[in-house]
Amino acid sequence: MSSAKSEASVESLFKPFKSQNLEVANRIVMAPMTRGYSPNGVPTEDVAAYYRRRAENGVGLIVTEGTLINHPAAGGNPNWPNFHGESALKGWSNVVNAVHEAGGKIIPQLWHIGLTRKIGDLPNPEALPIGPSGLNTSGEKITEPLTENEIADVIAAYAQAAADAVKAGFDGIELHGAHGYLIDQFFWDRTNKRTDRYGGDLVARTRFAAEVVEASRRAVGADFPIVFRFSQWKGGHYDARLTETPQELEQFLTPLVNAGVDVFHSSTRRYWDAEFADSNLNLAGWTKKLTGKPTITVGSVGLDNEFRSSKGDTAQPASLAALLERLDNGEFDLVAVGRALLADPEWAAIIRDHRVDQLQDYGTDALKTLY
Repeated sequence: MSSAKSEASVESLFKPFKSQNLEVANRIVMAPMTRGYSPNGVPTEDVAAYYRRRAENGVGLIVTEGTLINHPAAGGNPNWPNFHGESALKGWSNVVNAVHEAGGKIIPQLWHIGLTRKIGDLPNPEALPIGPSGLNTSGEKITEPLTENEIADVIAAYAQAAADAVKAGFDGIELHGAHGYLIDQFFWDRTNKRTDRYGGDLVARTRFAAEVVEASRRAVGADFPIVFRFSQWKGGHYDARLTETPQELEQFLTPLVNAGVDVFHSSTRRYWDAEFADSNLNLAGWTKKLTGKPTITVGSVGLDNEFRSSKGDTAQPASLAALLERLDNGEFDLVAVGRALLADPEWAAIIRDHRVDQLQDYGTDALKTLY
């Protein structure tokens, strides 16, 4: 790749993006990453400063770490941030103000971990974990299936969180429907064995998620962006798949589109992996092709290995050329960056300004060949 072509491609990351409901200054999204720095569920000034640093260094859209909806079994750590209660919502309002003052936009990721929660976990040890069939992601029976009345209460909690996001001044919401958490447990046939209207075939198993989206849409109005994050893989089950063909993926996504999703955040561990045979399109590419909706790609952007292997090995910088070519070709619209932004709040600005010599912690040789 020539230097001129490289610079032009890098600039494409910093072009404005505008869709029907979402408008951001550039294509870089901060991926949601759980931190555990909100004592008693309340985000502090340190949390506001953490997100502000990324916004003031050129991140167009921040998706917060997972925030817990108002359900006693939503989380499993007292330091994960709540998205309910006066103190927590005030804290989030301060975060929003900090990001907006820095010129960025921010949306909360609304989260319920379902049966990945262990019995006795804090902050509510008395609350049993919940899931569609009482089965965890290993297929083990942990508790009783949710009743339809209990499902209605959870849906209402998502909708209330969505409404509170509007009141707090956020720029949209993301619903976490990936990685084996509650919404995803309804999607997956291993964890959803229901025989009522919330179970059955692939399309029937989308009903819970679609009702969460519909309730959230009613709560926020027609113009407020709703992002939906989904994945094939589950935590600890990296080969899991909801769909095996583009046709199945279209069947899966259509109810979510009809329910009111504006943008799909297609979570993969390596953005460069083709999702299906006979095509180089990744999950975000296929999602955009099948739905016509804008998509966010994610998965080891700027690094040479995926999350699991990096726990034991140091991730090194990797060429962005393939990513930028896909972006230029319109395969996806936005690019979520995780570990690189976690480690260096200036990552976006450094890439934008071609200051790769300042990426000392990553080792700059690989990046210098591009920029």
